[in-house]
Amino acid sequence: MTHTNLKINDLLANLETNLAKTIITRQLDNPLMIGIHSGGVWVAKTMHQRLGIQEPLGLLDIAFYRDDFSQIGVHPNVKPSQLPTNLEGRDIILVDDVFYTGRTIRAALNEIFDYGRPNQVILAVLIQRNGRQIPLSPDCVGISIKLDAGQRIKLTGPDPLAIHVENVVVAA
Repeated sequence: MTHTNLKINDLLANLETNLAKTIITRQLDNPLMIGIHSGGVWVAKTMHQRLGIQEPLGLLDIAFYRDDFSQIGVHPNVKPSQLPTNLEGRDIILVDDVFYTGRTIRAALNEIFDYGRPNQVILAVLIQRNGRQIPLSPDCVGISIKLDAGQRIKLTGPDPLAIHVENVVVAA
């Protein structure tokens, strides 16, 4: 997969198609869509509108649930999550921009379950890349790509949304 194929409108269309099919096949009833701050919220806003989800969009900031404080330090710009007070028995669509190690999703699920036990959680991501570290994977993706160890994906936005592949310094 060449990275020149990362056209945001194509990826959003692919994700929308995959989500629409999954909503039907998994029989989601009045789903609550939740976007993970910040790129996941940007993608979720688009999916929420395109899919005509009635329930207000939920916003999730997983900063307090991360397991990598020793590597990244405490994030000083934590925003409160905006979720219904009870998620018991709800069908949830959890949206993020990039699925990499799975640790962000693990943290998001921890917070979601603090609000109750959902009926089911569908994971939708714009981009799935190699590098998974824990046994989680998305249900719906806009695209799956393979990056080299020294590369990462950066979503910028929210208006306009854009995707960039960046080279980063890899510690020896």
